[in-house]
Amino acid sequence: MIPSPPMHPAVVAAQEEFQQDLVVEVSKAVAAHDVVVVGVKGLQPGKRARELLDAQKVGYHYLEYGSYLKGWRRRLALKIWVRWPTFPLVFIKGTFIGGASDLRRLIEAGELPSLLQQQPAAASR
Repeated sequence: MIPSPPMHPAVVAAQEEFQQDLVVEVSKAVAAHDVVVVGVKGLQPGKRARELLDAQKVGYHYLEYGSYLKGWRRRLALKIWVRWPTFPLVFIKGTFIGGASDLRRLIEAGELPSLLQQQPAAASR
């Protein structure tokens, strides 16, 4: 992985403050629930992630923020936070695992049950 360039303290502060309420809201949900899916209204990958979890009979907490064109700027804070370019964002036991395709790969590899048995990851923010 290519390391991020050094950042001026003002940039770091701006990133940490950008839509902080949204990041805190999602962070609290991730701490409170074993599985969290953060999606966008009308996008198929978020629906696919929920369908995959439903098929596995795994309960989850779903958060939805805006639609494809509405709310993108606010959601950008979540992308910065997890360093991931797309939605949905899927968290299992406090660990960000990627999106719907990544969840499907974990299920196909038989890893989901063991991830659900792990202790929750420490909060990252």
